[in-house]
Amino acid sequence: MSPARLRVFPAISRNRDPKTYIGELMRVAEFADRNGFEGILLFEGNDVFVEPWAMAQHIIAATTHSSPLIAVNPVYMHPFTAAKFVSSFAQLHGRRVYLNMITGTAISDLQGLGDEQSHADRYVRLSEFVALTRQLLASPRPVNFDGRFYRASNLQLRPRLPVELMPEFLVAGQSEAAQRVAAETGCIKMQMLPPDLDRGLTASGMNFGIFARESGEEARRAAMARFRDDPDDRELLALTVENSDSVWKRKLYDGQSGELHDNGYWLLPFLTFQADCPYLVGSYAEIGAKLRDFAAKGLTTVMLDMVADEAEMQHVCKALRASGMF
Repeated sequence: MSPARLRVFPAISRNRDPKTYIGELMRVAEFADRNGFEGILLFEGNDVFVEPWAMAQHIIAATTHSSPLIAVNPVYMHPFTAAKFVSSFAQLHGRRVYLNMITGTAISDLQGLGDEQSHADRYVRLSEFVALTRQLLASPRPVNFDGRFYRASNLQLRPRLPVELMPEFLVAGQSEAAQRVAAETGCIKMQMLPPDLDRGLTASGMNFGIFARESGEEARRAAMARFRDDPDDRELLALTVENSDSVWKRKLYDGQSGELHDNGYWLLPFLTFQADCPYLVGSYAEIGAKLRDFAAKGLTTVMLDMVADEAEMQHVCKALRASGMF
């Protein structure tokens, strides 16, 4: 029996320039569409230059197969609105989407929006959001819902979404509350690439970047040339961590170094505010072997940080294909 295919969603490395943001997203989205990726990850937040639902429409219209992975934070919309967008994409394009359910944004942004919920309560709200959205998309009859944060009385989405276009839900987060929501809702649980790699894999989804070349040594040299250490960038990350209650961000930040580990694990792109996740550095064959090991331990879904450069994207594809599961 051949191994199951990994489902990979690329995301552009952190971009702080609104003039290049859309171009980089479209370059990665079109590359992903041509090369067998599932779709592209679209972020949400006060500091995101283009609303992800609008960007998803732009990408779907410009691609043939892409199914965007759209970040959804209940602080920005009601479940009926999310369900209506999903239904609209299905009607307009016959295309499914994936929903990356999140609660995190900067504390100052939550204050600006007037959201005073605790970290734990935001995850209670997230669980209700998933439950109500699913019911609206799947039920042939009006929906009634009585939760702490959402209530619905004979609420119906028309037309009913075709079963084959139902979205899959992912939950990103490392806290106990996030893990509880993933278990309660049956969402795909996401985690960051752990420093010990396969021994630390506890979820079916993982978030990391890949920097690959023909040989491991060449990959290390090229990675260190591409991602340079910079004290100003480290200070920028420190400020964002202070302005966040994100458990995963704190775990990556506290006491970590930018040293490139012997097993290929590398945090420097994260520590210098150039990426939102760790990187895996190595040869095509080394990374392919690691991906096979991850898959043997249950990995099915990857959020993949990617430099929006054609040559780098080709290197990533070679590493993915070396796994035999892409």
